[in-house]
Formats: sequence, structure tokens, C-alpha cells
Amino acid sequence: MVTREEVEAAYSRTAGWVRHTPVLESGTAEPYHLWFKLEYMQHTGTFKARGAFNRLLTAKENGWLNPHAGVVVASGGNAGLANAYAASKLGVPATVFVPESAPANKVHKLYAIGARVVQGGSEYAEAYAAALEFAEEKGAVYCHAYDQPEIVAGAGGVGLELLDQLPDVDTILVAVGGGGLVGGIAAATQGSARVVGVEPETAPTLHAALAAGEPVDVPVSGVAADSLGARRVGTICFDVARRTGVQSVLVSDDAIIKARRKLWESYRIIVEHGAAAAYAALLTGAYAPRDGETVAVVLCGANTDPAQL
Repeated sequence: MVTREEVEAAYSRTAGWVRHTPVLESGTAEPYHLWFKLEYMQHTGTFKARGAFNRLLTAKENGWLNPHAGVVVASGGNAGLANAYAASKLGVPATVFVPESAPANKVHKLYAIGARVVQGGSEYAEAYAAALEFAEEKGAVYCHAYDQPEIVAGAGGVGLELLDQLPDVDTILVAVGGGGLVGGIAAATQGSARVVGVEPETAPTLHAALAAGEPVDVPVSGVAADSLGARRVGTICFDVARRTGVQSVLVSDDAIIKARRKLWESYRIIVEHGAAAAYAALLTGAYAPRDGETVAVVLCGANTDPAQL
């Protein structure tokens, strides 16, 4: 379980290591007030830098961080980028296991940061198993992509910043894959704002877990699978979601594609499909704000190919 107190501690610990990302008012003539949290402007183009720094700084404080073995992570891209970047800033090596399906642009960025990349297997689960074996053999600090207390608490800094920037925010829309971000934000904002998780119809991890009463495996496919491709929501996210009353809504691939294109056409914002999912909930009515409601959409990542717009 992750609490607001843990999020606040993580936010203090990572101050000076991560960016304070801005918010942007939509300027549209809707009966509600819409803002975007521009978290895609975070280091490495994704919110995951927050959790990565919190995990590694905590490990360093506790003497877990072997300067020779460094850190290891299994990731289709974004978590690998974040942890490799954090490791480089702390002066330790990073090994990243990725499936063969990992987007080429993200793999190239991993190499550019200086990570050792091990690519193999068709799915994240295979990369995950290989990373755990590496951590055991080499003594590297394992950084889970979304289901570790330090990772979730670090991601929750997005929620703390939003409360500071928009004290009257009523609802926060957040894309969900493994659930690290939505879990962190829900923990940070409990009692202050409603949190709605938005998921592709083709990867409904939180939606299925809430319906089943526990995390369950789901089939994964679709345009956002490179960033929202977890087969099972994290246990931390699930526990926080139940405790705080997080809602879950689903959107189609077509809606995600249209939302991504509209962000570019209306705001000149380029995000990956996973990040656009949160905005798609508004465009489709999957989440319908009441009149006068203040809504914040978290745009959580921009590691994408602009040519695909």
C-alpha cells in the first residue's frame, strides 16, 4: 500500500532530480474547465523518471545500490528509458531487458543514454523473468516498471503538483497500463480530487481487476500496447484504487487515435497513443464532466514517432 505520506517523502527526495511540469488551460468553450498536465515534458519524455529516481535514491540511501552491478529493469521502453537516465545521473550502470516488440525509437534512445540493452522474447513477461534472474545473479537493484512502492510513490508526485497548480481540480483523468501512475496520483490526491483511470478496450487491466475483485490477467493488443501493455494491473495500484474509489472507463483504439491527432491539431502537442487515451475519455463521453467541473487530463508520455500522426 502507498500513502500520501510516502508520496510526499518521494517528492521531497526527488526534488532537484525531476522536472516540475506545467499545466495548460485548454481554452475550449466547454461547459466544464479543462486543463492538461504536461508530464510528457518530464526527463526522458515520460512520468516514469519520477519513480525511477525515487527507487534509485532510496536504494542508495539504504546501501543497496552496487556501483558495479547498478540497476536492471524489464521494459518495453519508457520504464527502461527512465531508469537508464536515473542510473546515468547517479553514475551506475543500467541493464534493460526488452521484448522484440519494443519500439525502435525507444530502443535507440536506450542505447543513446548508455544502457546495456538485452532484447529477446515476444512479450514483456519474458523480459521480466530475464531481468529478475539478472538481478539475482549480479546483485543489481531491480526496478519494476510499475509495481514497487518507491516507483508508485514517485509517480504520485504528478498528483501533488496538480493540487498545487490547480487547487480546485475536481477530477483527474489518467491513462492506465500497469497502474503505477494512477495508483500514485490516487494516493496523493485522496480526499481532494476524483481520479478516473482510462484504459484501452484492448488492455483493460484495472477495469477487469475491479470487476473480479482482484488483479487478473487480460489479453493485450491495440495501438497503445507499447506503453499500456501490461497483462495484469499491479497489486499496489489495485489496493490504492479500491481504497480511494478510483473509477475505470474504457476507450477504443479509434478514439485514442483521434484524440492523439486532435492534441496535435488543436494544441501542437505530440504524445504517444497511451497518453492520448486519457483525453479520449472526454472526446467520446466515456467520462462526461458536469457543468462547471474542473478536469485535468494527464498527458504522461511523448516517446512516439511524429510521422505516425
